Amino acid sequence: MKRLFGSVRSRATLAATLVVAVALVAAGTAVLLSLRSNLIDQAGTAADRSARTVATHLAGGKTYEQLSLDDEDQPVQVVDERGRLVAATEDLERISGTGTGAVRPQAPTPTPTDGGGGGDVDDDADDADDDASLEPGKIEENTVFTDGSATIDQHSADYRFAAVRVETEKQGTLTVYAGAPLSAEQSAVRTALTVMLIGFPLLLAVVAVVTWLVTRRALRPVEGIRSEMAAITASEDLARRVPVPDTHDEVARLARTTNETLAALETSVERQRRFVADASHELRSPIASLRTQLEVGAAHPELLDVAGAVEDTVRLQRLATDLLLLARLDAGERPAVGARLDLAALAREKAEGRTGVRVEALEAVPVAGSRGQLERVLTNLLDNARRHARSTVTVTVRREGEWAVAGVADDGDGVPDGDRERIFERFVRLDDARSRDDGGAGLGLAIARDVAVRHGGTLTVRKAPEGGALFELRLPLV
Repeated sequence: MKRLFGSVRSRATLAATLVVAVALVAAGTAVLLSLRSNLIDQAGTAADRSARTVATHLAGGKTYEQLSLDDEDQPVQVVDERGRLVAATEDLERISGTGTGAVRPQAPTPTPTDGGGGGDVDDDADDADDDASLEPGKIEENTVFTDGSATIDQHSADYRFAAVRVETEKQGTLTVYAGAPLSAEQSAVRTALTVMLIGFPLLLAVVAVVTWLVTRRALRPVEGIRSEMAAITASEDLARRVPVPDTHDEVARLARTTNETLAALETSVERQRRFVADASHELRSPIASLRTQLEVGAAHPELLDVAGAVEDTVRLQRLATDLLLLARLDAGERPAVGARLDLAALAREKAEGRTGVRVEALEAVPVAGSRGQLERVLTNLLDNARRHARSTVTVTVRREGEWAVAGVADDGDGVPDGDRERIFERFVRLDDARSRDDGGAGLGLAIARDVAVRHGGTLTVRKAPEGGALFELRLPLV
């Protein structure tokens, strides 16, 4: 059971079927209740019409014997004010739901016209006068409805009874009970219920099948994406892509997003591989040089180049520090929140003692971030500018809207347009003939841009007014 409903298709089919089933049951119940109510109202109207017809005859002065009560489908009773049955439908064998269960009329008691037994007669007359609330010949407007049953000529059925009061001159106040059969209502309700019991399961089966087929068709691309992702995971081939369905729905957007993720992952992995290869290559040279010098010094102490060994060790230390910082940046390390510093003062501090470096900063420019990382950015930019400048490096720090802008410009040859993004890649050196001792490993600008991005800013390069390169660091103002 758990495996059966473990798929989206099964759950969607079950949910759709349950929702439709609840809706059908609610709608069916409402239809049955409305149908029954309407048919009962129709039976009540027919019973009221029959009762008022008999009441009209009585109000017109007809006697009980002159009433036509031989309708086999509608039982009728006439009851006087004392509750005695004085007229009824012929062949009426049983009745319930009316004022009396009697089926055979009783003979009326003669009413004396003189004083014999006058006390009783006067009392009865007084009671009759008290009970009478209608004028002679008038039929009460209100009708009382009840449900019951009756048997006429050995045929039993349920009826809707209407009770109507009428005032006559000779018989006094009479109540007419007339019934209309509920067979039509019962038959219609049974038919509708039968249709629902047969039709609803068929309709639910159709809904389940259609939902199953539509869901399978809709999820078919998802299965293709899943199988392709499984194949990519098994083969570790990040160059592969999942199929994108020819639609404009969520599945197509999922496929495109998955391919974008795979492309970003492929780029990241490839970048990591190049980084590891380049780092290994860059580390090999100082380590090999240091080992050679130490081996020579071990064999011939008098030939040991201590200064060269120290220099190689320093280069190795710097390279290891750069690689460690890049690894921390790649891991998503963010600067400390709330650390506030003056970018202008920091620029003056890092430029102090450097030959040919001029700082132009007229006001304090507050920014937030890691002091150590921002010092590293300014140091890398100053080292790069001093390496390419002919004579002068100019550092400017200013406010520009909501940004703090630090510019480092040199009067060298500048950076060609096609290389202005490439120089921020790792282990890139535009001057291939320059030695590593002069130019470093090509990580300074890459580190500077990564730090700027981690601080919510940017680092770009363009042509300086002096003709060289102008590096601009932009950071959000505090």
